[in-house]
Amino acid sequence: MTETKAPPGGEEEARAKQLQWRMLFGFVGGLIAGLAAHYGAAGAGWVDSATTYVTGPIGQIFLRLLFMLVIPLLVSALIVGVAEMGEMRALKSVGIRTLLYTVVVSSIAVAISLLLVNLIQPGAGVDPALARNLIAEGAEGARAITDRAGEAKSGMDALVAIVPSNFIGAMSENDVLAVMFFALFFGIGLMLVRTPQTAALKTAIEGVFEVSMKLIGLVIRLAPIAIFCFMFNLAAQFGWDLMVRLSAYVGVVLLALGLQMFIVFPVMLRLLANKSPTAFFRQTQEAFVMAFATSSSNATLPTALRVAHDRLRLPDRVARFVLTLGATANQNGTAMFEGVTVIFLAQFFGIDLTLQQQLMVMLVCILGGIGTAGVPAGSLPVIALILASVGVPPEGIGLVLGVDRFLDMCRTTLNVIGDLVAATVVSAGTKDEARPSPA
Repeated sequence: MTETKAPPGGEEEARAKQLQWRMLFGFVGGLIAGLAAHYGAAGAGWVDSATTYVTGPIGQIFLRLLFMLVIPLLVSALIVGVAEMGEMRALKSVGIRTLLYTVVVSSIAVAISLLLVNLIQPGAGVDPALARNLIAEGAEGARAITDRAGEAKSGMDALVAIVPSNFIGAMSENDVLAVMFFALFFGIGLMLVRTPQTAALKTAIEGVFEVSMKLIGLVIRLAPIAIFCFMFNLAAQFGWDLMVRLSAYVGVVLLALGLQMFIVFPVMLRLLANKSPTAFFRQTQEAFVMAFATSSSNATLPTALRVAHDRLRLPDRVARFVLTLGATANQNGTAMFEGVTVIFLAQFFGIDLTLQQQLMVMLVCILGGIGTAGVPAGSLPVIALILASVGVPPEGIGLVLGVDRFLDMCRTTLNVIGDLVAATVVSAGTKDEARPSPA
């Protein structure tokens, strides 16, 4: 009797599904345990000790392991993705489609968020006494953010800083835009120079990519534990209180994100890629969970690349190019969050922004969504800059710090899924090796 073996691809898919379930159990378990600790042992010393010395460090070590590996992954993926375009015409075609898609979809996202926040006006319904208390509670964190915003480059300085004078320095400072510029430029050089030596160099860089993916795959096995820790910390410290106290603001942000996720993205998938939205969301479940738990587009990049290859069956050269750029340059959720937060705080402080000022906010949010760091809370310094530019006290950002962690998780999920939608749409218009997508 002959034993039939499952194909390797089937084994990988089974392992991925098992990991998804373990991550989901970690998420639910951490949330339940955290809420139980918050409401059943409020003020108990062991809760603070657990979050400070156990769950907090475990979550941070997991993130640091991912960040340690994500720069070599990002650099190698982008260099190889560009080099595999074959010729400048192919790179130009994919690059232009990616840029047009990003600008159009980001504009739709910000327009939706500004329309909703003006119609619902969540800032007009906040109790002033409660708001003063929340601002006081977040005063220290707000000062740190406004200080970071003051140190941030803007205008021409920010544009010039995209070109690194020292690539190693840019990596050490975690300047993702500068690192991506170098990788893009180096990939173009590798594409243009075709010698045995550059072929060997390309093979070596592909080896860096494969080693990075393998190591990240090992780290990802710890994800269920880390996700449990993230959710325990969030629920144990805050419970549902802050969510309830700022429910109108949170509700507008979630409504805006939901419209983009479940209306705009499905329309894009159906019209531009002829892809079933239901199948797409089923195939990207693992990326959903990882993005929500880590609150970081960069930390979720390895998972997104694997989902694009294994589940969506997208061409590698297109997926690597679009997803690595998208981790920093296609952040719809971040743009929407920034727009809602700025108008919300303007409403709270009684500052009536003119149409021209709101259009300026919209433009800066689109650019902010393109250039914001793909790390937890990376959009807060950008919001502080926008607030100052339209005459709203930047300290008001302290009002939303308490709920930012939860909203960061939600907007990062939209960012990552938006990157995968972009890769699917761009791939649909690319002549490449066809790999049938699973139903």
